[in-house]
Amino acid sequence: MGYKTYILLICLAMATVIGLSRALDFHEKDLESEERLWNLYKRWCSLHNVSRSLVEKQKRFNVFKENVKYIHEVNQMDKPYKLKLNQFSDLTIHEFRTSYAGSKILHHKMLNGPRNSTGSFKYANVDNVPESIDWREKGAVTHMKRQGNCSSCWAFATVATVEGINQIRGGKLVALSEQELVDCDTSQNQGCVGGFMDWAFEFIMEKGGITTEENYPYTGTAGTCNKAKMNSPAVSIDGYENMPDCDESLLLKAVANQPVIVAIDGGSEDMQHYSEGVYTGECGRELNHAVTVVGYGATVDGTKYWIVKNSWGEDWGEKGYIRMQRDISAKEGQCGLAMYALYPIKNCKNPSLSNKDEL
Repeated sequence: MGYKTYILLICLAMATVIGLSRALDFHEKDLESEERLWNLYKRWCSLHNVSRSLVEKQKRFNVFKENVKYIHEVNQMDKPYKLKLNQFSDLTIHEFRTSYAGSKILHHKMLNGPRNSTGSFKYANVDNVPESIDWREKGAVTHMKRQGNCSSCWAFATVATVEGINQIRGGKLVALSEQELVDCDTSQNQGCVGGFMDWAFEFIMEKGGITTEENYPYTGTAGTCNKAKMNSPAVSIDGYENMPDCDESLLLKAVANQPVIVAIDGGSEDMQHYSEGVYTGECGRELNHAVTVVGYGATVDGTKYWIVKNSWGEDWGEKGYIRMQRDISAKEGQCGLAMYALYPIKNCKNPSLSNKDEL
């Protein structure tokens, strides 16, 4: 075997391992005894590089096996979506909500009353929209990101829409810095405790833009603001608009033109373990998690859905994305998706910032 062939086989093997590491399947026999469930948990711990003391491991195993049974039960039902084991599978639903769906967006909305904006709904008079659109295919969506154990979804959703509109308005697709918002946008937002996307947009406008992810990388914790990096903006916006509440038809018009931030109730067990398909699961309207709608479409049987970019990493959902049912009877939308939506405005690329090399 030649050296190049050997290296190629090693690379293919590594790629296979990496691909397999994104999911851990289990079968009926894994549920037949405590011993088999324990072995499944050990495989899960190894897969996700989880190291715990024996006492803590036993406590977590008790949570894990209940989650396994729940996933199995739901997957036996005739639902258009499936669940799977993922990085959240030894967390109780309370722990999951606290760490990953705890932004209290509805609380901020109620406390602060009517939202500020720099203009009216610019897409109100749009009449023709495509039957489907996916901004990933159009090059307006960056790689999947992971917020970690930090309630910074507000920063990720804000950044995703700014990345999108910058590319759509003629700029390059540039991965921008959530960490700058977490560390530096602290006059009203609270870093890993939670935040409000309106305030994040206002911060970006006030500072003249936001820097790149490469310049100010994400750490998953709130730290001291690096002012030198903050004062090196790469992409700017000209404003932002809040959408009329509870109207999916208007949301469709906006998403047809750019990625849009929405708030959802992301704290259900089915959301915790979502794997694939069009999500139609039970959920409230608590609005505790911010995500980005990057498109929409319909299945072969006509079920309409939104394409939603999350910030829980590729191990969750459809490589980090979830398809959520649209045009449901409730005016609030699936999981409250239509209750709170907004997007940045950018009239054209700013040659003084990220796109100098294009001129």
